[in-house]
Amino acid sequence: MFDPVCIIDDDRKKIGTMIYQTQIVGTTAEIEKFIREFEIEQIVFCIPSCLEDERKRILDICSKTGLPIKVIPFLGNLLFDDAHTTLLGQVRDIRVEDLLGRDPIKFDNADIKEFISGKVCMVTGGGGSIGSELVRQIAKYAPKQIIIIDIYENNAYDIQQELIEEYGKDLNLIVRIASVRDYFRMNQLFNQFHPQVVFHAAAHKHVPLMEESPMEAIKNNVIGTFNVATLAQFHNVQKFVMISTDKAVNPTNCMGASKRCCEMIVQYLSKQPGCKTEFVTTRFGNVLGSNGSVIPKFKRQIEHGQPVTVTHPDIIRYFMTIPEAVSLVMEAAAIAHGGEIFVLDMGKPVRIVQLAENLIRMYGKVPYKDVKIEFTGLRPGEKIKEELLMNEEGLQKTKNKLIFIGRQIDIDADTFITQLRSLRDAALENNEATAIRALHEMVPTFVTPEEFNKKFISTTAKAGSEEKTDEKVPVSV
Repeated sequence: MFDPVCIIDDDRKKIGTMIYQTQIVGTTAEIEKFIREFEIEQIVFCIPSCLEDERKRILDICSKTGLPIKVIPFLGNLLFDDAHTTLLGQVRDIRVEDLLGRDPIKFDNADIKEFISGKVCMVTGGGGSIGSELVRQIAKYAPKQIIIIDIYENNAYDIQQELIEEYGKDLNLIVRIASVRDYFRMNQLFNQFHPQVVFHAAAHKHVPLMEESPMEAIKNNVIGTFNVATLAQFHNVQKFVMISTDKAVNPTNCMGASKRCCEMIVQYLSKQPGCKTEFVTTRFGNVLGSNGSVIPKFKRQIEHGQPVTVTHPDIIRYFMTIPEAVSLVMEAAAIAHGGEIFVLDMGKPVRIVQLAENLIRMYGKVPYKDVKIEFTGLRPGEKIKEELLMNEEGLQKTKNKLIFIGRQIDIDADTFITQLRSLRDAALENNEATAIRALHEMVPTFVTPEEFNKKFISTTAKAGSEEKTDEKVPVSV
């Protein structure tokens, strides 16, 4: 039950007027003042369709008050039917993504439905954060069959039971425990189920862990991708969709370099003479709420009364929600013709420390006072800022204004396959020094994090200095 006390509006002409006996008292700059004056207990954010920068500005002000915040959904998400007769009945709690400074991304469901309906779809890593959401979204579009492949039986079981509860016998669902590293096991599954579309989500993605175990990143990511992709080509799969990451761009760690190798494998296979499979790569940034992401960690720390730990005060990341990431993968698959890298315009990058501060405020606490923020230092292989494109890549528009196609960098096929064999052999022998050297040869943009971060900090400092120099200063006469 809501009891409106006052209304805030940035149109000064409206100040003093009444709406249903509730007065418009002032502007958003005065929110904190009126919260104290009227002893407000709850804020309802009622301008869902405002511009993203303005939305973020206002929500930042609201979050600093420490009060609970409810949000009216975006207009496109509002329901107007017999069960949803009022706006206030559809308000929801503020979410972390509300503070990211952009609207949710819309995708063309008609394209996706036409692409998925009636098809046999295989999802490797189908129990993981991205893989399980892929399976959920595929299930909505009436596939002929879904085949979940995962090495971790607990995750595979969880998504299996979730889908059985939701769809029962209406969904033809197959779950198989298997490793993408095992070529012969994967070949057996391709022979048995004849997938028409393969979504390759299986990968090791945790940067610091892979820095400690680089052979596992190479075996699982590079060799695993080569196995599944070559089998897709051999079995004439219609489309193969690989899920990549912004960490593949100018990588500073083994995980990112291994995923860049995966992109190159997909590109290499797409250019093979007589190739009937359409190969496509999707590249995006960090995913909110995924396994190993910062948000669940921050929430645990706040709820357990611990300091929130951030690696560096200047660290910046691009973020998107899991449904957005998966919708990108689905639409990219639907509109792909083969050989493309699809890149999402993810809006402005977000400072992790600001994300931590906003999350603390959402719990009704004051950053640095009620909850400490501690800076622990960059982790092994960690960049201060991630990128979505390499310098050589250009951007080509698609019909979705937020999805672009990155121009592929040419690779020499003979050199590439020779280097790939050397990398594979070294990894299988667990020869770390040789494998890392081979990884650097295959990915020339692979540099140490120290090199990248030093250059980034130097460039940022120089830009800030020039900006100050350009400022106009008053001159006394």
